[in-house]
Amino acid sequence: MYELKTKETDDSVLDFIEQVEHPGKKQDAYWLLDFFTETTGYPAKMWGASIIGFGSYHYKYASGHEGDAPLVGFSPRKAKISLYFAPGEEQREALLKDLGKHTSGKGCVYINKVADIDADVLKVLIQQSVKHLQETYPAGE
Repeated sequence: MYELKTKETDDSVLDFIEQVEHPGKKQDAYWLLDFFTETTGYPAKMWGASIIGFGSYHYKYASGHEGDAPLVGFSPRKAKISLYFAPGEEQREALLKDLGKHTSGKGCVYINKVADIDADVLKVLIQQSVKHLQETYPAGE
């Protein structure tokens, strides 16, 4: 049976950020930590070895595959900073047009640095993602 690699851990978020080598990325990671914490109201938790997640939800697909994942999160990777939002959230694409310099995949948005993006748009993206996932996967169901 397939086992998820990205699980919530007890590892220290601050220790993880301190290991970020690039000074600008480390500074951005601390800014994102405060911003996501303030916007979501959830404490930061490590998910796997490199994702800082906020809140969580339990999903179950028609295929029977199920698991837990953070509502939103980020990871200060070597090449770019990955921002994690809910895939399928209807307003996401419209909001991304106003976010600033980025690239995106199914569930990730990649930025070079925080200075490239609009914090107000980031805040709405976070809020919409949390709302969408909480409505799609209500707790206890």
